[in-house]
Amino acid sequence: MTILDKIIERKKEEVATAKSRISPDRLKSTAFFGRPTYSLKESIQTKSGIIAEFKRQSPSKGIINNRVEPLDVVSAYESFGASGISILTDYDFFGGNLNDILNVRNDINIPILRKDFMIDEYQFYEAKSIGADVILLIASCLSPSQVEEFTDLAHELKMEVLLEIHTEEELKHFNTKIDLVGINNRNLKDFKVDLQHSVQLKNQLPKEVLSVAESGIYSLEDFKFLREKGFDGFLMGEYFMKNAKPAKAFEEFSSQIVNQ
Repeated sequence: MTILDKIIERKKEEVATAKSRISPDRLKSTAFFGRPTYSLKESIQTKSGIIAEFKRQSPSKGIINNRVEPLDVVSAYESFGASGISILTDYDFFGGNLNDILNVRNDINIPILRKDFMIDEYQFYEAKSIGADVILLIASCLSPSQVEEFTDLAHELKMEVLLEIHTEEELKHFNTKIDLVGINNRNLKDFKVDLQHSVQLKNQLPKEVLSVAESGIYSLEDFKFLREKGFDGFLMGEYFMKNAKPAKAFEEFSSQIVNQ
């Protein structure tokens, strides 16, 4: 059993528990459920293209940074030009929770991506209720028909969809309703990073699709390489979070790319 298999197995249990505690109708009555959402597509095209991530830990790296508060970090991300914010809400494997979005939503005026393993319609109502603007759909966890159904649901709830792929086979999950396609430089099954593989996949997507390079961007050189290869967005978390002061690390990185 891969780590991804373990995550999905645990996620099914989590969703079942959440459903038993809070009904979809209660989620629909929350304050954020009716709020207008921000567009990540628009923000990527008008700002830095960086989707800066708040992530405490990961299965491959263990604890990355559990000493900083979400609002301190993500407000700095916004101040220094991030196009969007990605926040992990998985607890068991990434140390996140729903409150990490809920507690910053009123203070952040750019799109927030709920980054989690979305396997059930319930999670979409949950995401909307905490103030998410964008949903991550991971192709390796879903069938092409599920991706289409979940995309329709996200759009019905006025949220955008970032589809994450890693293999040529997963290109079949793409459909024209998808808002953005993320190509994970890191294989979720063995955690190996291959930037050139991601470029090859990007080149097989329709040219009009906004592409996002995800994970494994460890340096300014990696960023420049992917930007030169035509990626529109860049989802980066560990690069900033591994620093004792992620906000400062993002500020410095932003100033470097502006001066390129």
